[in-house]
Amino acid sequence: MPLAADWVTISALATAGGTLVLALATFASVRSANRAARVAERSLLAGLRPLLVPSRLDDPPQKVTFVEGVYLLAPGGGAVAEANDDAVLIAAALRNVGAGIAVLHGWHFYPELVTTPEHLPAEEFTRFTRDIFIAPGEVGFWQGTFRQPSTSEFAEARRMVEAHDSWTIEVLYGDAEGSQRMVSRYAMLAREDGWLASAGRHWYVDRDAPR
Repeated sequence: MPLAADWVTISALATAGGTLVLALATFASVRSANRAARVAERSLLAGLRPLLVPSRLDDPPQKVTFVEGVYLLAPGGGAVAEANDDAVLIAAALRNVGAGIAVLHGWHFYPELVTTPEHLPAEEFTRFTRDIFIAPGEVGFWQGTFRQPSTSEFAEARRMVEAHDSWTIEVLYGDAEGSQRMVSRYAMLAREDGWLASAGRHWYVDRDAPR
């Protein structure tokens, strides 16, 4: 009887050991599959990710229309602005150096140069009233307007235009799938014939930044 009991114990231990080995193998397999899926997902997203920078100086100017029935020509590598009693119109030429289509969501204007380490919260950006897309490797534009003369934002923007001061713009955009949102900051440096655009910083909104 003791011998029989030993064989029962040995059999039970062997079964338990086999089950443990199978469980470990299954865990490793699932973990490896999950890792492979994450790598595949990141590769797919990288193929959709846009990145907007100022266009080159030798890029053609961008014709930007406004609801007032007027248009501005944003020069390559720069920005343009006009102001009157009714509206302040601003536009800048941008180039998409990323792999995916850029869909512009919103913007925020600063009437001076800004170097803070953080961007404005995404929910506080001014939304566009029309869809603006910039294809990979192509040149497009950003545009902004102020149409309420009684507001401080209108007054600051008009003062900037009339004084021909430097200013800053933050643009919120993402990919064609509605994800991978980013905020890019551009400094617009005053020069005699307009403003020269310079990229400041870029932030991921929905994931950790690479820095």
